[in-house]
Amino acid sequence: MTEFIDGGVCAPEGFTANGICCGIKKGRETNDIAVILSEKSCEAAALFTRNTVKAEPVKLTKKHIADGIARAVIANAGNANACTGAQGYENAERTAAAAARQLNLDPEDVLVCSTGVIGQQINIEAIERGMPGLCASVSKEGHRAAREAIMTTDTRHKEAAVKTEIGGKTVIIGTMAKGSGMIHINMGTMLAFITTDCAISASMLDSALRESAEKTYNCISIDGDTSTNDTLIIMANGLAGNNPISEKNEDYHRFMAALNELNTVMAKRIAADGEGAEHLIECSVLGASDDSAARNLAKTVISSSLVKAAFFGRDANWGRILCAMGYSGESFTQEKTSVFFSSAAGEIEVFHEGIPVCFNENMAKDILSEDAVTIIIRLEDGSGSGTAWGCDLTYKYVEINGDYRT
Repeated sequence: MTEFIDGGVCAPEGFTANGICCGIKKGRETNDIAVILSEKSCEAAALFTRNTVKAEPVKLTKKHIADGIARAVIANAGNANACTGAQGYENAERTAAAAARQLNLDPEDVLVCSTGVIGQQINIEAIERGMPGLCASVSKEGHRAAREAIMTTDTRHKEAAVKTEIGGKTVIIGTMAKGSGMIHINMGTMLAFITTDCAISASMLDSALRESAEKTYNCISIDGDTSTNDTLIIMANGLAGNNPISEKNEDYHRFMAALNELNTVMAKRIAADGEGAEHLIECSVLGASDDSAARNLAKTVISSSLVKAAFFGRDANWGRILCAMGYSGESFTQEKTSVFFSSAAGEIEVFHEGIPVCFNENMAKDILSEDAVTIIIRLEDGSGSGTAWGCDLTYKYVEINGDYRT
């Protein structure tokens, strides 16, 4: 059993955080740089963007985490430090070095993440000036300041924590994330940080993170764009005192269950906060040939701009769903496919085993007018199931991104 608790990344034993405004981006008055710190060295793992154009902090953090060890994370908003060349990489190194000096750490134990505008050199002098104040005030309550410091176009902060029991010990996993635009299944302009006091090896962390991300974070699509800066980091300091997890045993599966529950909640929060979004769209596929096929079908549906636009218009245009399924690359039996729309306002079938259904358009509109709407696709090709999350495509999305840089 898992239980959701308060505290975000500071909920696990031994973790503190903070966030301040150091003036990275002109005109920003809210916090723009965050630190997460463990009181002892952590086993660590991370996943990064699959975009071949990678931001300089991504390159640096991949190097620093290669040994499976980390102690702190520095993350900033307002500037992505992407496509900035040798100077950008040097600035990422200077960020790690500045934090290391204040925290009395090896720079290679500091991971660096950035989000914001691409193609502009980051204000490293502001970061270096702000680092003493940022690091001097880390605390157990610092997750509140940190969670705001990583936001860009996000309309609300995103954090969560769960506790569970592993090997007779209470284990806590905490997280915070940002993500609103440039989000597409292989993560997006998404930064997510997971902390835990579980005793678990770096190799098992890596395995758990990859497995969980495939079913959670990689099942989100807001706008079809995969960012240059995607980073998902997990750090485990072992202070829970459980027997260290070094193989895929019962304790590992308990950890996985808690991690999946946490990441699912966060994935849905990111999807619901898509830039300009009015509706969270969940697509659940049942009866596919296998789970992988089901997830891919669901991802393709919620990634479709035409599907997203239909949901913005509260239009039960199920034909766009079938169209998206058809170009997913997955095989399914159209003649045995049924489609339903469901929300707090009810459920309605619009396509039954390959045949259009004469449905009540007004009822369908009411269902699609709710904040959260589910597309249910029932197949008869096997026992596979999968879910993906997205949002509608609105005028506001175009407005936000039309002048994002200027």
